[in-house]
Amino acid sequence: MIQKIVSPLGIEAWLVEDYAVPLVAVDFAFKGGAAQDPADRAGLAHMMSALFDEGAGPYDDEAFQRTLEENAVEISFQAARDQINGSLRTLADRKNFAFDLLHHAITEPRFEEGAVERIRQSLQAGLRREASDPNAMVSLALFAGLFPDHPYGRSPRGTLESIGAITRDDVAAQHRRLMAKDGLTVSIVGAIDAHDAEEMLDKVFGSLPTSALLQIVPEADLASLGERRIIELEVPQTVLQFATPGVKRDDPDYMAAFVLNHIYGGGSFSSRLFQKVREEKGLAYSVSTQVGALAHAAFIGGGVATRNDRAAESLAIIEAEMAEIARNGPTQAELESAKKYITGSYALRFDASTKIANQLTMIQTEQLGIDFIDRRNDLVDAVTLDDTRRVAQRLFGGGRPFVAAVGKPEGLA
Repeated sequence: MIQKIVSPLGIEAWLVEDYAVPLVAVDFAFKGGAAQDPADRAGLAHMMSALFDEGAGPYDDEAFQRTLEENAVEISFQAARDQINGSLRTLADRKNFAFDLLHHAITEPRFEEGAVERIRQSLQAGLRREASDPNAMVSLALFAGLFPDHPYGRSPRGTLESIGAITRDDVAAQHRRLMAKDGLTVSIVGAIDAHDAEEMLDKVFGSLPTSALLQIVPEADLASLGERRIIELEVPQTVLQFATPGVKRDDPDYMAAFVLNHIYGGGSFSSRLFQKVREEKGLAYSVSTQVGALAHAAFIGGGVATRNDRAAESLAIIEAEMAEIARNGPTQAELESAKKYITGSYALRFDASTKIANQLTMIQTEQLGIDFIDRRNDLVDAVTLDDTRRVAQRLFGGGRPFVAAVGKPEGLA
């Protein structure tokens, strides 16, 4: 059972008490992420998140890492486009000590010059590797093409130049802007009661500023639809990614779009694209699509990797299936199969405390309601064939997708 708790300082969280194993998992998110990076400081939020556990409070970088290891405490941070995510996992009998460490990391990061420089070099080394990685290259090209004049079009990981320009003061200022209580979402799962969980909320987050200083991120329509952008690279395979307009999470058509995507390309073995591209033609080991719902944009995106001489054929099948499902929608058999899989597999998202905490945070940030887990499969079952046909026309009836490709694709102009 999910409990909504409120700390003495007014910090809200969702709690699931579970004493089956002596563990506590905490998952949290702050509004604002890479989309809040200044244009000339792309990667700033990413760099900041990498520095949270590189020295905080009374611990320098080595002492902090050593203390985590000696006490079997796991703390991690990540900067997504729309939020800063974090998590903690600890043994229940060490939770108070773990909460102290998390408090220091979030509210008292040192951002010492030595740590900043070391993380800078590490991030730049990663960017150099990614500069010749087809998968990283094509993802950057896709977002740059879809969002050319928007923060989403910049890499959350930054560039060699932008990471090189970030100073310690930039990181500290970004911390002051983004890490505040009004943008905070927290989920707690495990061997902890409501009283201790409420105390934890104030201990960890209570000293943060009340309000974040977020810049307005404008809504974004997809650009470059119908275009194909090819980055030539001497590799034996072409990596393709493509996108077409989607629906946001609060759109009434979202669940129908989710089911439709499973039929088109989201189902691992049953989707139309998997059957056509892999099973029938043997063009690729895998092909998939997903519903991309950002805070200020939405798309259906997908990808495939195939031999250079078969890239054009693969894309032709992807686009032909997109056009066909837009014209005629899925069949009743496809719809029933998709709904059965989607509802039946939902429980797998809750088979570990960390997974449960992550799901609760997602449900909170997307404002789906504390009873969403109970309602979710009913929402899937309520999707009708007419719903999917209407949404297929809405999503895929507007023409060809935007395509980015890395490799030496033959016949792909």
